[in-house]
Amino acid sequence: MEKRFLAPKEIANAMVNVGVGKANLPVGSMFLLGILAGAFIGFGGLGNTIASQTFAGIDPGVAKLIGAAVFPVGLMLVVICGAELFTGNNLMTLALMNNKITAGQMLKNWCVVWLGNLVGSLCLALIVYYGGVLGDPAATAKAVGIAEAKAGLDISVMIFRGILCNILVVLAVWMATSAQDIISKIFACWFPIMLFVLCGFEHSVANMYFIPVGMLLGANVSVGACATNLICVTIGNIIGGAIIVPVIYYTTYLAADKKKSSNV
Repeated sequence: MEKRFLAPKEIANAMVNVGVGKANLPVGSMFLLGILAGAFIGFGGLGNTIASQTFAGIDPGVAKLIGAAVFPVGLMLVVICGAELFTGNNLMTLALMNNKITAGQMLKNWCVVWLGNLVGSLCLALIVYYGGVLGDPAATAKAVGIAEAKAGLDISVMIFRGILCNILVVLAVWMATSAQDIISKIFACWFPIMLFVLCGFEHSVANMYFIPVGMLLGANVSVGACATNLICVTIGNIIGGAIIVPVIYYTTYLAADKKKSSNV
C-alpha cells in the first residue's frame, strides 16, 4: 500500500530542507511572496468577519465556530499555492539548530517576510474598505469590535495568546508537510487553525489585517495601540512557533543524528 504521509522524524528532516530553501530565497521573492501571504491570511480574516457577523447576539460560541470554520482558508492558500508566512517560517529554527542555515539568514527571512505580510495585509484592508465589502452595518460593527478587542488586550495577554496561537499554526504547517496530497493538506491546515481562532488566540499576521481594517471603519484604536499589539503578538508567536515546538522536535528527532554525524 502506498504511503501517503511522512512520519514525524521524516517531517523534521523535511522541515530542515524547507528552512534551507526559504533562507536562500532572493530578497525580492521573499517580499513578494510575503505580500501574497499577508493577503491570503487577510482573506481568511475577511471571511471570518462576514460569516460570523450576525450570530454574536444569538450564540457567541456558535458565532466563533462559524468564523473559525472559514478562517483556515488563508493558510490553505499559503501552503498549497505557495507564499511566505512569517509565523510558519518560525520553524526555520529547525534548520538553524541543525547548522544548515545561519542566524543572519533566518532573521533576514523573518524581517523581510514580516514586512511583506504587513504590506499585503494593509493593501487588502484598503481594498476591502474602499470596495465597501464590509459596508453592511452588522459587518462594520463586527470588524470594529474585533479591532477594538484585540487592541485593548493587556500586553501579557497578547504575548501568551500569541504563544498558544503559533504552537497550533506551526503544527498545522508540520502536519501539512506530512500530507502528500492536497485533500490531506487541506484537512491538516483546517483543524489546528480552526482551533486557534475558536479559542481566541492571537496571530500577528491576521492582526495586520483585522486591526487596520477596523480602524478604517471607525474603530477607536490608535496607531500606537495597533503597533503594540503587532509587536507583542509577534513576540508570542516567535516563542510558540520558533522555540517551543521546534526545540522539542529537534531534541527528539534530529539531535541524536547530528551528534552521530559529527562523530564520524
